Amino acid sequence: MDFRKKLPPMNRKKWNNDSQKLVSPKSTEMMAANTHMMGDIEVQEEFMKYRSPLTSRYASEEMAFNFSERKKFVTWRRLWTWLAKAEKTLGLDITDEQIAQMETNLENIDFSYAAAEEKKVRHDVMAHIHTFGKCCPKAEPIIHLGATSAYVGDNTVARCIHRLATFAAEHKAVPCLAYTHLQPAQLTTVGKRACLWIQELLMDLRNLERARDDLRFRGVKGTTGTQASFLALFNGDGDKVDMLDKRVTELAGFKKHFTICGQTYSRKVDIDCLNTLASLGASVHKMCTDIRLLANFKEIEEPFEKDQVGSSAMPYKRNPMRSERCCALSRHLMCLIQDPLMTASTQWMERTLDDSANRRVCLAEAFLTADIVLSTLQNITEGLVIYHKVIERRVLQELPFMATENVIMAMVKAGGNRQECHEQIRVLSQEAALEVKQHGRDNDLVDRIKKNQYFTPIHAELDSLLHPSSFIGRCPDQVTQFLQEEANPALKIYSDKLQGTVELNL
Repeated sequence: MDFRKKLPPMNRKKWNNDSQKLVSPKSTEMMAANTHMMGDIEVQEEFMKYRSPLTSRYASEEMAFNFSERKKFVTWRRLWTWLAKAEKTLGLDITDEQIAQMETNLENIDFSYAAAEEKKVRHDVMAHIHTFGKCCPKAEPIIHLGATSAYVGDNTVARCIHRLATFAAEHKAVPCLAYTHLQPAQLTTVGKRACLWIQELLMDLRNLERARDDLRFRGVKGTTGTQASFLALFNGDGDKVDMLDKRVTELAGFKKHFTICGQTYSRKVDIDCLNTLASLGASVHKMCTDIRLLANFKEIEEPFEKDQVGSSAMPYKRNPMRSERCCALSRHLMCLIQDPLMTASTQWMERTLDDSANRRVCLAEAFLTADIVLSTLQNITEGLVIYHKVIERRVLQELPFMATENVIMAMVKAGGNRQECHEQIRVLSQEAALEVKQHGRDNDLVDRIKKNQYFTPIHAELDSLLHPSSFIGRCPDQVTQFLQEEANPALKIYSDKLQGTVELNL
């Protein structure tokens, strides 16, 4: 059934004109507020179409715009302009007036005309060449001169590290239970655990920087990468072709271009980029899973607003929805690496077009998803709450068992027999464990030791032997050293970008 038949005809011309403007609504209310741009009927029809939650609910305006149609096509026009400028400096018959006309019309895009052209020619690049030429009639003959379609076709991590570094320094000496197999093992500190998260994010930051610095411009290579068309334009002068390649690369803001390529740059570049983002997803998923588990233990909580609802049925609940969102989207981010892997492996000879539709989806989704995950993580790290008394109580529940070796060593120093002491404390430990597990009582092992005459030689030492701070080893020193030697230096180049907070709209 076509539900649109129930709606009166839309003002298509008005919508097409308005679609040139970037609209990235965050909610139904925001979309409704835009009815000055679209009539009520247009709004109704928009809500009858699928909208990606990445842009309609979560993504930042900046990242949503980065993958918008306007940004893409303005970038194409800049590339064509840079090509024309470089070709002119190398002697081709291109005038200043033609270049000026192109520069003046970089953002003057008639999307309605472009859509009609693409429907007719079935080629998005040719459609936009015609659209650009329509508003630059004098430049039309030299737009895309000698080029191929392939010619036109990333700080939040640092903020999260910075917030966590502050958190780690503040809590570097706060003892808490450490877990192996999700079972209490020994003690660590709240700050030391945060450093485990930071360490992985630092690896992601390094990977992002490497992927960014390794990016190269495809360059001016022509249809199958041979530069034959440009060699013909410059009458066989290979030096001028090399100079053109170099100048356009510089105009585009790149330091390097590929010497060898087919019709496109190697699709392994996409693997490098998305693998870096997928690895980041794994780090965030691990950290946010830890936070969710600690929230269950009531040791740590993510931010929770005054009017936030945790459950429609259970009003007492404080669900870790931000961490859950990070985990959910991180899974999606990790899965997206499969797309460029498959695409790169199936590029026949110099290129096959089955990369195109796939890349339109996976590249945009990967960067949008990473943006959402990181902004949500920043919001979490800016509002982490720890409950000291709960942490202390959980420590004291397990610490007596962990301290048995210390007790044995103290008894040996006082002249006791190690094996005899081991048996005495084994019996008392089992009795205490039975009280905890079968009767739900507190761990009373210390009281049992204090009442046992065998341990009289060390009764006066028990409080110091069982103080949590004596079980955290070098955690405080490790945190200080790690932050000074690894985290702070990595953040130094981002010092002017660490300000600002994130508030979630949903």
